[in-house]
Amino acid sequence: MNKFPELNKFSHLLASFFGIGLLPIAPGTWGSLAGLLLFFLFIYLQLSFFLIVSLFLCFVVSSIIVCEIASKDLVEKDQKAIVIDEVAGAWLSFLFIPFLGVYNFSTSEWLEASYLAACILFVLFRFFDIFKPHPISFFDRKFKSGLGIVLDDLLAGVFAGLTLLGGNFFIQIF
Repeated sequence: MNKFPELNKFSHLLASFFGIGLLPIAPGTWGSLAGLLLFFLFIYLQLSFFLIVSLFLCFVVSSIIVCEIASKDLVEKDQKAIVIDEVAGAWLSFLFIPFLGVYNFSTSEWLEASYLAACILFVLFRFFDIFKPHPISFFDRKFKSGLGIVLDDLLAGVFAGLTLLGGNFFIQIF
């Protein structure tokens, strides 16, 4: 395929997260930022953790399917304009926030510190997504399907979440 994305194709529109992947500098960061802003909206609307996890699972399955379809004709499967995987990976990192104690499970309310935690997780996610330490780099190299495109970003999200949880255990930021 010569030109990617062709925004008149629905799979390309979704894979580039509505064209965000076309931004000229650091499209992955822009995609992650879109995920952060989406999560801020969830906090603002006080969506329950259960609902956010349910939406996340649907989003991940959809992202895998979209990436598989959109990258079908591409030589470079994880093309830079595909940023839906960054949205999914950043979103996964945000799911660690309640375990920092900034979510009230009894009332399903997000606390003010959730915004700070999400910003820290955004930075950590970008770090792990860019530098891809092992085993993230292994999955990035070995799996070239829709699942592979999304999987390395999900792993970066897990690394970011665990890093903040571990750091908070020692430093007590939250």
